[in-house]
Order: sequence, then C-alpha cells, then structure tokens
Amino acid sequence: MSTTDEKLTKSFYDRISHSYDTIADSNEHVAREKGLTALAIREGETVLEIGYGTGHSLVALAKAVGTTGKVSGVDISDGMKTVSEKRVSEAGLSDRVELMVANTPPLPFEEGSFDVVSMSFTLELFPLETIPTVLSEIKRVLKPGGRLGVVCMALPKEGKKDSFLEKTYKWMHQHFPHIVDCQPINATGFLEEAGFTLTVDDTMEIWTMPVAIVVGTNPA
Repeated sequence: MSTTDEKLTKSFYDRISHSYDTIADSNEHVAREKGLTALAIREGETVLEIGYGTGHSLVALAKAVGTTGKVSGVDISDGMKTVSEKRVSEAGLSDRVELMVANTPPLPFEEGSFDVVSMSFTLELFPLETIPTVLSEIKRVLKPGGRLGVVCMALPKEGKKDSFLEKTYKWMHQHFPHIVDCQPINATGFLEEAGFTLTVDDTMEIWTMPVAIVVGTNPA
C-alpha cells in the first residue's frame, strides 16, 4: 500500500470511527464472535489483535485472557483507538489492554511475542500482493505453536457462482476502493502458502456473501 493510500485509508476510518458499529458491526458481529470461539483463548495468554476497530473483540479477548494475560492491539486509525479505549475502559479492562496506532506491515513487536494473533474483517483490506508479507510478520511475532485466527470475506466455494450482492460488492471495490475498501480473498490458501497448519476452516454467510473463519497454527 502506497503512502497516499495509507493516508486515505487512515482518514476514512478516522471519519467513520464513531459510526462504524451502525454501518457494519450489526452484520459482522456474529462472524467475529464465531472466530473468537474458534480461537479458544486461554487464561494467561498474550494476544494481538490487528485492526481492532471499535474494540468489541478487545473486550472479549481481555475477558478471556484473565488477570494474568495481556491483549495488545494495532490499528491504522486514531479515531478507532479513541473509541476502543473508551469501550475497554467502560468494561474495566484497561489494565490488561495496550493499544497503538501504526501502519502495517511491519508489525511493531518483537519476535515470538504472542500466543495468539486475531484478525476480523482486516486481512482482506490489504492489497493482495501485501497479504503474504502481513502473514510473514504475523508468523514472526507468534510463538512457536501460536495460533492465528482470521475472519474475512471469502471467495465462493468451487463450483458456486457469486451472488448478485457479491458481484456488486466486487464491482464497487474495483471502481471505488476507498468506499468499498475490502475484497473477498482465499484466506485458506494464503495461510497454507504462508506455512500455517490449519486447524479450523469454516464458512458462513452474511447477506448471501461467504465469510471465512480460519485458524492456523505456527509450526514449532
């Protein structure tokens, strides 16, 4: 992603940060929650969320890791950070959550820092040619045996055609990428190519569009 594209993306998410839940979360939350369940977070784990948005997953993750765990988050938007910090604070979980704003990749963390990395409706925001670099960075910051959970817009299963809504969505992404900024991707293929061992590979639908729920393990 070019510097100009990063600035446009950051500006867009800063503008919608206080209304994002109304725009998108009412549709996304079921898939996001299924993804968190699939990750099976344990007490005491260190977790990173990339693209934490308005902070719903941060609260769930912080509750799951307990008082002995830690949750870190990185997002491109200062506006999202403000909204998330408020949500985490109101949940009384600020002591176990640390948030930052940064463009990624690279990830601003040391090698082997986390037991778990979680991404919900974030991986598909990156240009296709950048996704392998993102996954390489995630492998770097994950501990051996650590888990990556991805929830994202997915391509139709082999033999199935795009729904009318998905065709429209793809057309909008192609012609107006800063309004419809994500695209369906083959998350399973990307994770396997990056060297993750898949333990969960599931799909569901949101408004006739397929959504992937994938968990991969970082080989020891």
